[in-house]
Order: sequence, then structure tokens, then C-alpha cells
Amino acid sequence: MPKIKTSRVVYPEGWELIEPTIRELDAKMREAENDPHDGKRKCEALWPIFRISHQRSRYIYDLYYKRKEISKELYEFCLDQGYADRNLIAKWKKGRVMSAFAAFGAYRHVTTILQLHVSAGSPSTSGRSKS
Repeated sequence: MPKIKTSRVVYPEGWELIEPTIRELDAKMREAENDPHDGKRKCEALWPIFRISHQRSRYIYDLYYKRKEISKELYEFCLDQGYADRNLIAKWKKGRVMSAFAAFGAYRHVTTILQLHVSAGSPSTSGRSKS
């Protein structure tokens, strides 16, 4: 007689604290997936799904890194079971992400400073020679 495989997941300690929120977000996800998207573009229909996925990952990220309310074991369990997106959390861990406008502003600031230093350090800034 073949063995019967059971897929019982052993939940780590602390799961009961985050389970209600995770279940609520799962229900919202199912609702967003089943929501009719008549008249919407494909990307517009996916926005609510991405938003809920982002929200669920951010919830787990905040619990582990910001508030330090869950254990490393529970955090790894959530990542392994797909409750949070590992790549998205890695992006948040890197710190502040510079927007395109901020990057351009920083570039302009640095080039202006460099131009001022170069012109201040040159022997003749006016173009006339002293003879």
C-alpha cells in the first residue's frame, strides 16, 4: 500500500499574531482577482492585485525590520510560503531610493559646485593676462 502524503504545514511560533491580517489580505486578493475588469486595460485590472501584494509584503517587512515583533523563523516562513515578496523586501532594505528628479537635482548641484571650484582655482578667470 502506498504512503499517503499529507501537506500539513507546521506554523512557527507567533503565526497566530499575524494570521488574521494575512487572511484578511488573502481575502482581498481573491476579491481583486475575481473582480470583473470589463472596459479596463489589462494593466489597470492588475493594479489592485499589485497593491494588495505590496501591502502584504510591507506588513511583514514592517513587523520584522521596523517593529521587531516577529522572529526570524516566522519571517523566513512567510517568505518561503509566498506571503511576502523576497525581492521587494530586498529593495526596501537597501534604503532610500532616489527618484529621477532628485537624481537630476543632485547631478546639477554637483556640476555647479565643480564649475565654481574650477573657475575659482584658475589663475585668470577674466580671460585677461597680467603683463
